[in-house]
Amino acid sequence: MTDLLTLAGVHTHIGRYHILHGIDFGVPEGQTTMLLGRNGAGKTTTLRTIMGLWPASSGRISLDGQSIEQSPTPDIARLGVGYVPESMAVFSDLTVKENLILAARDGPLDDTRLEWIFGFFPALRRFWLSRAGALSGGQKQMLSIARAIVEPRNLVMDNGTIVHRGEMAALASDATLQERLLGLSLETHQ
Repeated sequence: MTDLLTLAGVHTHIGRYHILHGIDFGVPEGQTTMLLGRNGAGKTTTLRTIMGLWPASSGRISLDGQSIEQSPTPDIARLGVGYVPESMAVFSDLTVKENLILAARDGPLDDTRLEWIFGFFPALRRFWLSRAGALSGGQKQMLSIARAIVEPRNLVMDNGTIVHRGEMAALASDATLQERLLGLSLETHQ
C-alpha cells in the first residue's frame, strides 16, 4: 500500500524554538492514522506544519507524491488536506451512529471494532441514536476519539519526535505501553 501523505526528516522552528526534530512517517492511502502524545509533544505543530500554517525548517512533506512543504495553506487545503484544531470533530446534526459510519468510510461498521470502541466509551452505546449536538462536552470528545479510531493506525509523539508506531489495538491492550508513552492508561480514562 502506498502512502498518501509522507513526512521525511521534517524539522520545524517557531521563533528560536526547535519544535519538530526530524519527523518521519507516512499515512497509507485509505487508512486513518492517529497521532498521540502528551501535551507539548509536537502533535499540533506537526499538523500545522503539514497544513503550511507553520513552515518546515527542513525536510520534505509530500501529498500523493507532490511536494507541499513550500506550498501556501490555501493550496494545501485545495488538495484536500484539512485540520481541525483541538475542537470536537463531530457533526452535531447527525447521530452518534451516523458520525461513526462517516468516519468508517470503507462501508459498514465492523461489529467487533464497534464493541471494542464501546468498551472504552460505554456512553456512545447509550447515546447511539442521539444527535451528537445534544451530547455533553466530554461525550463529544469520546465521539471525536471514536471517529479517529474506527479505522486505526497509531503514531505516538514525545518531545518533537515519533516514539512509537503501530496498530491502535496493540496500544489499547498494553497498559504498560500506554503508561510509558502517554503517561496514562486508556482503561482508567473511560
